[in-house]
Amino acid sequence: MIPFTKMHGIGNDFVMIDLIQTPLNEDWSQLAKQTCSRKFGVGADGLILLDKDGVDRFKMTMFNPDGSESEMCGNGIRCLAVLAADHGYLGDKGSLDVSTGAGLLHLEIKKNNEVKVDMGQARLHPSEIGMDKVGGERFINQPIGFEGLLGTAVSMGNPHLVIFVDDASQVPLEKWGPKIENSPLFRNRTNVHFVQVISSKECIQRTWERGAGITLACGTGACSVAVAGSLNHKLGQEVLIHLPGGDLNLEVTSDLNVFMTGPAVSVFEGKWLGEQTHLSRDLAASLA
Repeated sequence: MIPFTKMHGIGNDFVMIDLIQTPLNEDWSQLAKQTCSRKFGVGADGLILLDKDGVDRFKMTMFNPDGSESEMCGNGIRCLAVLAADHGYLGDKGSLDVSTGAGLLHLEIKKNNEVKVDMGQARLHPSEIGMDKVGGERFINQPIGFEGLLGTAVSMGNPHLVIFVDDASQVPLEKWGPKIENSPLFRNRTNVHFVQVISSKECIQRTWERGAGITLACGTGACSVAVAGSLNHKLGQEVLIHLPGGDLNLEVTSDLNVFMTGPAVSVFEGKWLGEQTHLSRDLAASLA
């Protein structure tokens, strides 16, 4: 049995496993496929592992519902910070450093489980975004070869394509999302975000997440939206981003360092039964 905590950050939900408390060695890719299933598992947008990285640092590893590993997750790392605090690993400290596939990040836990994350500096060179076939120093408001759309590519340790539209609600996300995710422009696929600007301080974001599909929120995506908004002179330094699951506050500095603030919530705790679950399912199928 594997203890887990179900958490979410503005509707972006995760199965969280504390490897500090319960050291395990599993096929995490396969477990992600099983636990993230909304019909046969717990149901989640990802599986996240909390572990130590040396004496003073924590480590986050995330797997998407399709079993692929993600470099980073903005909503997920806020959940990890709250989980570490809830399990008593921070003591009297209200902050922590976390190693991720996107580098070392610093987080501060505020009131009401609001977490502020120093997401680091956005990366804009195509080679840093996995756009090997694209020339130039940056990919800003350029044709993406699909439906006449223009996109801006940003990496927050993972690849994002931001597309500004007049009305985000009218975008056929379930149709366009997978096609753009698998665009030949990107070596390792990409996250896709459609953004409707309300003012220089406010916008609406809808997301198709790489390896997960339509999600209620994407933290690294919101960071990329804030950066793309700044690069395209559509958004200011501070912006409130409305996502289907809730709101995130973003700040972009002059050197494109990004700070993200938002909530993280624990929903319930449980135990994954592993093979017992599959045996029961196989037995039910044989009796059907």
